[in-house]
Amino acid sequence: MKRILITGITGYIGGTIAKKLLDKNYTVIGLIRNEVHAQELEAAGIETVVGNIHDETILRSAISNADAIIHNADSADDAYVADSIVNALEGSGKTFIFTSGSAIFGGKENGEKNDFVFTEDIPLQPRLEMASRVLINQHILQSARKNVRSIVIVPTMVYGEGLGLKKDSIQLPALTHFSKEKGFGVYFGKGENIWSNVHIEDLADLYVLALEKAKAGSLYYAENGSSTIKNLAEKISERYELQPAQSVTVQEAVNQFGPAGGYFGFASNSLCNADKAKTELNWKPQHQSIENYV
Repeated sequence: MKRILITGITGYIGGTIAKKLLDKNYTVIGLIRNEVHAQELEAAGIETVVGNIHDETILRSAISNADAIIHNADSADDAYVADSIVNALEGSGKTFIFTSGSAIFGGKENGEKNDFVFTEDIPLQPRLEMASRVLINQHILQSARKNVRSIVIVPTMVYGEGLGLKKDSIQLPALTHFSKEKGFGVYFGKGENIWSNVHIEDLADLYVLALEKAKAGSLYYAENGSSTIKNLAEKISERYELQPAQSVTVQEAVNQFGPAGGYFGFASNSLCNADKAKTELNWKPQHQSIENYV
């Protein structure tokens, strides 16, 4: 495998994976919505294909010209894209790495602590709000039966500076921005809910290892540490010299970040174990403390 197609290549995760692959002398192709970033990407040594990911003709053409596809576009809930990619790959033996998200572990705990740790062997019974994500993951993994080397990676709370065009992640910067608006580090309810986390470069390394080593039908959780939302809020208060961290209602989280962001991104628990990736792929994450990156 030498030619790797990446969706979401202008994004935080996709751009960092692209840099890691370029450093290992892979040819990287980015499927982008428009030509706005084409010049920057091509200057970095990335080939570009301009088109809508829902245009099956463009998608099939791009996939036919690649040995593997890594899907990072903001569409973990988009069953249409997932199915289109599987259909385009069916019978080819090519690699399909899909990016999910660890909100699938969330129990809508409204800031209460739940320290249960998920592993890949534990069957998920997600809440209704996250059920489609789990079904999409299962559909992709089952495509291994159709001669697709399918792999699903489930990142947790990602932090650190991206290596591509987009430098910042989503959750921690959003919490920081909201806290600055309020004048104090913000958590929701008790803020005792726990999120596993992973540094962006460690995560990108996992994608490269999965590309090179993973078996068809493999699922990997990605984490190397954890923190409560209250702890992050306290660190934000210290870092930016705000008032001491305070609780606000979960409804404020929903008002600020939408239902999925409020209930699951900031008020649920998302705790998992990445021993499988470390054992099977010899993944060795180097960063262990999200608090250093607040």
